[in-house]
Amino acid sequence: MKKALPIILVLTAIIIVGVFFMGVKVTRTVDWEESFNEKSNKPYGTSIFYKELNNLFKNRKIRTIYHQPDSYLQANSEDGYGDHTAKGNYIIIGNTDYLSEESIDELLNFVDNGNTLFLSDYVFPQKFHDTLDVSIDYLNNEKDSITYHSLKYLDIKNIKIDRSAFMQYFSYFDSINHSVLGHSKTIESFANFIKVPFGEGQVFLHTEPKVFTNYNVLKNNRYKYVEGIISYLPDDDIYFDSYTKMQTRYTANVEKESNLSWFLQQPAFKWAWYTAIIFGILFMIFNAKRRQRIIKIIKPLQNTTVGFVKTVSNLYLETQDYKNIVDKKITYFLERIRTDYHINTTVLDDAFLTKLSAKTGKKKEDIKPLINYINWLRSKNEFFEENLIKLNRQIEAFYTK
Repeated sequence: MKKALPIILVLTAIIIVGVFFMGVKVTRTVDWEESFNEKSNKPYGTSIFYKELNNLFKNRKIRTIYHQPDSYLQANSEDGYGDHTAKGNYIIIGNTDYLSEESIDELLNFVDNGNTLFLSDYVFPQKFHDTLDVSIDYLNNEKDSITYHSLKYLDIKNIKIDRSAFMQYFSYFDSINHSVLGHSKTIESFANFIKVPFGEGQVFLHTEPKVFTNYNVLKNNRYKYVEGIISYLPDDDIYFDSYTKMQTRYTANVEKESNLSWFLQQPAFKWAWYTAIIFGILFMIFNAKRRQRIIKIIKPLQNTTVGFVKTVSNLYLETQDYKNIVDKKITYFLERIRTDYHINTTVLDDAFLTKLSAKTGKKKEDIKPLINYINWLRSKNEFFEENLIKLNRQIEAFYTK
């Protein structure tokens, strides 16, 4: 080992010098993909704007929506099974083409009931154009890729936005009923931010979603333009769309990359990783032969049943597979009924309730809500966390009463 020490030191010096010179030449690439993702810290993510919503709407509830709007709004309606009735401002930034026809109808119904919808995108689904009576066109702006934005009624004028090869604007709208709140221009000025009354509520349409991204919020005074836009919204609860961002995240090529892809894009982490691998190989080479074999420690067998159950349940919860958990809860509950009370559980009708009440000694009216809820869940294909919690509480109450 002493004879090998000089070789190790020489190899270490060579590696360190090589890493230094190779690391100097590496330039970091910037991902300019327009994801508009509220969890992304990349230039065109919206994590900073998302975090600032709590300061812009103080003492208001900020909810992040991970489902199609129709599913969420129907569940959280007056006749729904959600934990509240959805009221306030629904904000969608970018990727509105992922909205289904049913979601568009439900969003418009949400507005019609006296709420507010804010959409910022380069172009909107055709159903919005037809229903709200608007049209969008664009101008090529490849010469300098700079546009200037202003807000009406506010002292916010000529906010410069770069990297804008195209400028979208409203080529047609109802000038009598619709209100123009902002303009964008290169040489000539056009309306790019309007308010559209709809039923008891209102829809805000904006055609430059890039202004809400990290790159623009942090650059110069552009944050004032973003604050000005948001100031037009009522001071109410916020429903922030994340569903459309999840679709771009799932369909992007990034999902094919390994877990080390981000680290390998950072020069410091990359060469630290390579250096650790090289030193690990050298360590194994010079320590292949040991003076004494390792004495293996034999641990006693452990009961891993509880750990296995926790692992499986955490897997389902992390993937938000509520349907699978609900089905298993119902299956295990009915199996226990068959085993303990010898009752056929094929049909959960009034006759079943009568037998179960007689054999358990529980009142029929105490059991009926649980059985009715199980029958209702069996008729549904999509479940939420609230459904699972409610089912679990009712099953626990059945055994404790």
